[in-house]
Amino acid sequence: MCGRLDQNDISRLILNFDWADEVFNRSQDEDKVNAAPGTYRPILHLDGEALFIDDVHWGYRSAWAEASGKIPMAINTRLDKILNRYWKPLLKGGRAIVPAKGWYEWTGEKGAKQPWHIYRTDGAPLYLAALVGHGDVESKTANGFTIVTAAADGGLLDVHDRRPIALDAADAAMWMKPDLPADEAAHILNSLAVPAEAFTWHMVDKAIGNVRNQDRHLAEPVPG
Repeated sequence: MCGRLDQNDISRLILNFDWADEVFNRSQDEDKVNAAPGTYRPILHLDGEALFIDDVHWGYRSAWAEASGKIPMAINTRLDKILNRYWKPLLKGGRAIVPAKGWYEWTGEKGAKQPWHIYRTDGAPLYLAALVGHGDVESKTANGFTIVTAAADGGLLDVHDRRPIALDAADAAMWMKPDLPADEAAHILNSLAVPAEAFTWHMVDKAIGNVRNQDRHLAEPVPG
């Protein structure tokens, strides 16, 4: 799963999208080393050839699901579910990218869990595939986003059995194209995700578990 992000240095993370005809940065949120679900976070999306950076609620539930109360808010969406009836409308018209430096996972037993910071070994930005709602009602969840995840493989299995799907900048740009058919968008995620061997990870301070803690040193390694 992906339930906490390192979104420090957003301005650097979006430099690979200077090909866009226009870039409109409407984000008002600050960089965070410890970004949590339930908050508004900057995401990237295309409207024509213009790139927009907007603050969107991390957590999605359709308007009808919210009204019925039968489906909980989702912060992650499984790749093997994105073509089903609930998610396919977003796959068709709500593809976005969440820029990040890394994400966090926890291992160990309850009460003694150890957090890990996961990031690209080469230091390149992560462009996480996301689905965002465009609800016709004033609802933060109907207009929220969810990060697409897949089964972990390789060494990533050591820290969690699922991982967010990260793309290279060129593939992220293609994923966001509004005219890309849903089936082709799903193919991108199934075939072009950054592989497990491109990542590394280290233990970090347990203080990262408190979402109020935002000191940059919290992403740095601690002794094992």
